[in-house]
Amino acid sequence: MERKIVKIHEEKCNGCGICVKACHEGAIQIINGKAKLISDEYCDGLGDCLPGCPEGAIEIIEREAVDYSEEAVQKLKKEKAEKKNEVQSIPCGCPGTVAKAIVRKASAATNVKIKENIAAESAVNVSELRQWPVQLKLINTRAPYLKEADLLVAADCTAYAYADFHKDFIKDHITVIGCPKLDDVKYYEEKLAEILKMNDIKSITVVRMEVPCCGGIVNAVKTAMLNSQTIVPYREVIIGTEGNIISR
Repeated sequence: MERKIVKIHEEKCNGCGICVKACHEGAIQIINGKAKLISDEYCDGLGDCLPGCPEGAIEIIEREAVDYSEEAVQKLKKEKAEKKNEVQSIPCGCPGTVAKAIVRKASAATNVKIKENIAAESAVNVSELRQWPVQLKLINTRAPYLKEADLLVAADCTAYAYADFHKDFIKDHITVIGCPKLDDVKYYEEKLAEILKMNDIKSITVVRMEVPCCGGIVNAVKTAMLNSQTIVPYREVIIGTEGNIISR
C-alpha cells in the first residue's frame, strides 16, 4: 500500500545522529556514517525526526511501503535492550575491561636538567590517565573512581588532534570517550545519566571536534543532565581539525 514514510537524502546527511535520538521507534540508525531507514515497518511516518536535522536531509514522502508494525517495533526495542545488557556484562568476562584506578607516583625524572651548564629544566611527558577503561560503553557506572569526580567526556578524535590533551584535559579528571557519529547516542545519554545519578559528579568538561557530527556528544551530556535531574558545572571545548582550540 502507499503511505507516508521517511526518506533520507544520504548525500546531505552529516551523520550527527540527531534523527536517531528523535525516532522513538528506532527506525533510523547511523550506518557507515550516514542515517539510514533500517526497515519500512518501523517507520510510522509521523516525522518526529524532521525538525532536528541540521542539513535538511530528511523528508516525508508517500510511496509503496509495508504497513507500520507496532509489534515489530516492540521486538526491536527488546532486542536493543538485550544487547545493552550484554554490553554492560562485558566487564565481568573480559580482563581488558576490568575497572581500576591508576595512581601516579612522583618521579625524580619528572624534572631533569638537560645539560649541566643549562639552568632550564624540562618535564618528562607522563600519562595523566587516572582510570581504566575509558570507553563509555565499557565504563562501570559503580566504579569507585567515579565518586565525586571531575568528569571529562571526550570525542575520541580529540586526543589525536590536540597535542597537549593529557596535560590540558585529562589531568585531574576521570576520562570517558566515545564517537557520537559511529556509536549509539541514545545509549550514551542513558549511561551518562546513570553515572550522574549514582556518583555525585562535581563537574563535566566536554571536548569535541569542530565537525558538525561531533555535536552529538554535547547533546548526549546535556540530555543526560536533564534526564537525571543533575545539573553540574559544565564546560565545553571545541578542537579544530588542525589541532587548535577554537573555543573553550
